[in-house]
Amino acid sequence: MLDSLLQIKVTDADHPQQVAAVLGMQPWSQGCVIQMVDGIRWLELGRVGGAVPDEASLQLALDSDEIVGGTDWLCFACRSEVQDSPEQYCVAVQCTDKTMALETLTAISKSLLNGIVQWHRHQQLHDRVLRTETILQIAAQWHGIKQTDQLISEIVEASTRLLSAERASLFLWDKENAQLVARPAIGVDGHELRVADDAGVVGEVFQSGHSLRIDEVEGRDQINREVDRKLEFTTHNLICCPLFDRQGEVIGAFEVLNKHQGTFSSADLKALEDLAQHVSSALEEAQEVEQIIASRSIIAEQAAEGISLIGECPQIVALRTTLERIANTDLAVLILGENGTGKEVVSQLLHFQSDRRDEPLVAVNCAAISESLLESELFGHVQGAFTDAREDREGKFELASRGTLLLDEIGDMSLSGQAKLLRVLEDKMVVRVGGSIPIYTDARVIAATNQDLGEMVREKRFREDLFYRLNVMTVAMPPLRERGDDIILLAEYFLRELSAKARRKAPRITAGARKKLLSHRWPGNVRELRNLIERIIYLSDSEKLEASDLQFSDALTEASVSPDFSGTLNDATREFQIQLIRSEIKRCRGNMTTVARQLGLHRSNLYRKMGQLGMSLDE
Repeated sequence: MLDSLLQIKVTDADHPQQVAAVLGMQPWSQGCVIQMVDGIRWLELGRVGGAVPDEASLQLALDSDEIVGGTDWLCFACRSEVQDSPEQYCVAVQCTDKTMALETLTAISKSLLNGIVQWHRHQQLHDRVLRTETILQIAAQWHGIKQTDQLISEIVEASTRLLSAERASLFLWDKENAQLVARPAIGVDGHELRVADDAGVVGEVFQSGHSLRIDEVEGRDQINREVDRKLEFTTHNLICCPLFDRQGEVIGAFEVLNKHQGTFSSADLKALEDLAQHVSSALEEAQEVEQIIASRSIIAEQAAEGISLIGECPQIVALRTTLERIANTDLAVLILGENGTGKEVVSQLLHFQSDRRDEPLVAVNCAAISESLLESELFGHVQGAFTDAREDREGKFELASRGTLLLDEIGDMSLSGQAKLLRVLEDKMVVRVGGSIPIYTDARVIAATNQDLGEMVREKRFREDLFYRLNVMTVAMPPLRERGDDIILLAEYFLRELSAKARRKAPRITAGARKKLLSHRWPGNVRELRNLIERIIYLSDSEKLEASDLQFSDALTEASVSPDFSGTLNDATREFQIQLIRSEIKRCRGNMTTVARQLGLHRSNLYRKMGQLGMSLDE
């Protein structure tokens, strides 16, 4: 059982379900339920079996640090480690042999709960990043809006997209008439709805200055059904928070209605409160759009946190100097380097150190886009341009206008795609597929590749004119094996960062481990090092990182590849690549995700490379 549990990663999306599956299939068990309690709301995270644990045992577990239960169930729980969080996590196991179950669960319950907590924090961080990116893209479209009504419409539309909700409204206080004015109010003449400033949920939020979350579990009687009838609308669940001015006085309320899937969480309410701060600032400053745009700089700073180029070797020191000089220019930059060397980090540094940092950074993986979809993805399309074009859609060049566009894996773009890209780079104009109107784009272009574009130009596999258009400024990323003591600096950095996330003390690197780190060839570069440290952090609880902890998986040294090749250099290179990939597939037992990681590739790039080599995807 322990081996099965150790194989479950906290980064797996279905981590709780995997844990429930392992616990529910033990000789002493016939079922398992893992739940999260958010206040008084229960959310099921994983289940095996159809039985339901008794409510008394669950409640007792929430109030205890021990394993509790009745005749058939054993339950144990813990609270979130985040201060003031209402979240708790509970595991309930249906037992066939209570004595054996209690003995086993006593040994592993704390670790199981810690893993579930870390999984949930990872999911919350992932959602936060996605929401931050969404806000950046939305905020970029707020340029030039001067009318308050139009600005409010943009705000509520953005909030419904951000929180995946059906409707939203801003309620502003009309002090003279003791009313709250909702704008916009869909379905009402003039798009304005007035309610008493003490009526319904918004009235309670306005009067108390505290946020509310209403759903099937709590507070449904507080919903103002008179407003529902007037709007011919049914409110199932909602979140609502107050709007404050700079003096801390309540000036209105911000309400979002009907989550598209499920109900609103405490994280949704926190996101609404964060957004409400920016809204309040904008409304207070003459209700003009400039304050909304200014809030994007805060969001950009949050997105840029943690982005740094670690290292003190001469190549990295020189690279930092170069980046500082070219960051705040509009020069096209070509980033060269092996997979995993940090090309994406360099592109982020160039963006966030420039005057474009408050605008979007849009990344496109050219290798992952088929030739048929490339033009639509980059340049957008109009409704009816092709079968699935049901609405107008902006392309990546439009989304990145005034910001930065990263063209990753540029060497894998088809020749026809290269021709279309060159035209846009030279004219700074895009025409959507199926359209005829040129659209100006002011996106700074950064390209990245792990291939030798010069050699590809000589082999007629990359356009020479596009190569010179992109190659205005070249940044070469050194492989990790050439960076000397930077390997130790990076290892210590990852140990601190990942240990903090795992809420444990960072292990100290021993002399033997340092020697082993420095002698390794690092075919996967910085990405390989980070993955290695992350695995150690979660699988070992030692205060020291020993040489024996460093279990390398080096595809380039372990793969059984014959050196006996003949023919031209291109033929030998092709045969070597085929044999290497086949060897890794065999060694990884057909797990293509693992194969791609060991070879330093994205999975989509691995399939693309196999296709180029004429290999069957079933090999």
